[in-house]
Amino acid sequence: MSPGTEQVGSGRRAVILVSGGLDSTTVLAMARAQGYQCYTLSFDYGQRHRAELLAAARASAALGDVEHKVVTLNLDSIGGSALTDMAIAVPEQETTGIPITYVPARNTVFLSIALGWAEVLGANDIFIGVNAVDYSGYPDCRPEYIAAFETMANLATRAGVEGQKLTIHTPLMRLSKGDIIRAGAALGVDYALTVSCYQATEQGLACGKCDSCRLRSEGFRQAGVTDPTRYRS
Repeated sequence: MSPGTEQVGSGRRAVILVSGGLDSTTVLAMARAQGYQCYTLSFDYGQRHRAELLAAARASAALGDVEHKVVTLNLDSIGGSALTDMAIAVPEQETTGIPITYVPARNTVFLSIALGWAEVLGANDIFIGVNAVDYSGYPDCRPEYIAAFETMANLATRAGVEGQKLTIHTPLMRLSKGDIIRAGAALGVDYALTVSCYQATEQGLACGKCDSCRLRSEGFRQAGVTDPTRYRS
């Protein structure tokens, strides 16, 4: 059985954070395979790669979500990242440490809103595609961060206080990009629907040079799966 395909959801509702990239799309397929009713959540947060929003909607519909919601934020109003400040260039070479594409507190903000929607839906499960193997140095993709947020979530919510434990699921945490793609392919994910590039065009064409493009390309090579990514050239 492929990773994440155990039938544990049993029709329960779950909120799935979807960016339109291959990781979150694979997580959505895993949650569906586990039997969850999937409510997908994306964010229009002022990111330069807005083509990912269309990709998120496409992938969510293709994988049978119950409802897809897009929440508008203005993280570009505080900037501090190449993804939210057009004056900061997206690196096209490998970087070390925490890269300039890190968006300050992004996963904390996203998970907090997902937590609120989960309470409204009566859902005790949230899925997010963070990864500690090919995670590009982002501090809010580490397992200790997720564990801390889950603890906070169960202290901060009515559901948690009343004994409805909320769980943050991170099925990709220990998988390589190749493992992720193999798992998704086994679940029928059409990766042509996804966009991973930090500076994709409005049409979803990838640059082929940024960290995200490099990790994606190497993942398809590792998986032995044909790369359906559409590049600018």
